[in-house]
Amino acid sequence: MDQTTPAFTPILLGSDFNAYGMARTLYEIYGKPVKTFAEVNLAPTRYSKIVDMEFIDGFAEDPVWFETMLKLKERYKDAEGPVILIACGGDGYAELISRHKAELEDVFVCPYIDYDLIKKLNDKVSFYEMCEKFDMPYPGTRVITKEMYDNHEEIDQPFEYPVALKAANSVEWLDVHFEGRKKAFTIQNEAELKDIIAKSYDNGYKSEMILQDFIPGDDSNMRTLNAYVGKDHKVKLMCLGHPILEDPAPAAIGNYVAIMPEYNDTIYDQIQHFLESINYTGFANFDMKYDHRDKQYKLFDMNIRQGRSSFFVSLNGYKLADWVIQDYAYDSLSDKEALRANKDTNNYFLWLGVNPSTFEKYAKESEVTDHAISLIKEGRWGGSTFWYGKDKNPKRYALYKWAMHNYAVSFKKYFVAK
Repeated sequence: MDQTTPAFTPILLGSDFNAYGMARTLYEIYGKPVKTFAEVNLAPTRYSKIVDMEFIDGFAEDPVWFETMLKLKERYKDAEGPVILIACGGDGYAELISRHKAELEDVFVCPYIDYDLIKKLNDKVSFYEMCEKFDMPYPGTRVITKEMYDNHEEIDQPFEYPVALKAANSVEWLDVHFEGRKKAFTIQNEAELKDIIAKSYDNGYKSEMILQDFIPGDDSNMRTLNAYVGKDHKVKLMCLGHPILEDPAPAAIGNYVAIMPEYNDTIYDQIQHFLESINYTGFANFDMKYDHRDKQYKLFDMNIRQGRSSFFVSLNGYKLADWVIQDYAYDSLSDKEALRANKDTNNYFLWLGVNPSTFEKYAKESEVTDHAISLIKEGRWGGSTFWYGKDKNPKRYALYKWAMHNYAVSFKKYFVAK
């Protein structure tokens, strides 16, 4: 990509691993701290010199978010070049940008789809309906509603146990709290199913719950894909990752801690057709799992943003955060065909969110794990996203060591081989 730098201002929303990975990528390219706004000071961006952070109490939702953005419009209205909003964290910031896009885009570049489409894609019920329309495989599914629970209806459970259970509305689920709450549940029997449904609705959740056929197999059957779709609604980048280990802590289920790059034309074909058919724009992230029973990769969900562990894309040379800069600041992507990443296995780097010793102890023995270990021995790996050579200081080192220690404790406490 051409690096003759025009004037532009990227603004990140969030302070998590996602935000730090995007900031790190931009800092590596342009050498400037990245302006960042968030509600709370999370560990990945703490004590960092590459993020210029401001915290606003209540910034994660309206009305505070929109009131703050109106003030920021005044601050940035005379900025030279485009001022580009990049949502990090969960899906909440992407939803907020999309909801208020009409009031913001006279000052800010808002590279997000319209709010009605975001709501459909963020809700798993309507997302699976779209999967049906575009012939994209997903697990066998039943929908449970609050009305069914309130009316004491029997749940149509056609699958063998264990089954998977998760909230359809991932944004609403963030505000639901009870002992044993998880991002996703693996349910072993009918009594447990009824208990989790009751706790979910009794503690304020209102949307649908998704009951699914449990796809057998361990973490190494997962795949994750990050994409960037240009302002012309054409896919510019797709980068597939092969997770081979996940965080086992109940509150962190689904958070990857080891990802190998992978290439798969079938997956790339499906995702490109889908994104271009719905006139998508901006970043997207898909999670899926390989089902050995019918030899299909089945989609779990779609995030209207880059993934939490998306720095694996930049680690492998594809500089994820820069695609939106190239698109809106350089205007350099209009004639570019989709880049399908990771075709050359000789260029692979392993992304790790845990120490190599933790990875080697808990990752299932397989060809891909052997390949990952060989990359570690060759030095072709990247440690935790937020441990960055140009942003080291004693306080961040202490945070890093604390995080690695906590991972080791968590694996010892929660890890169960599948």
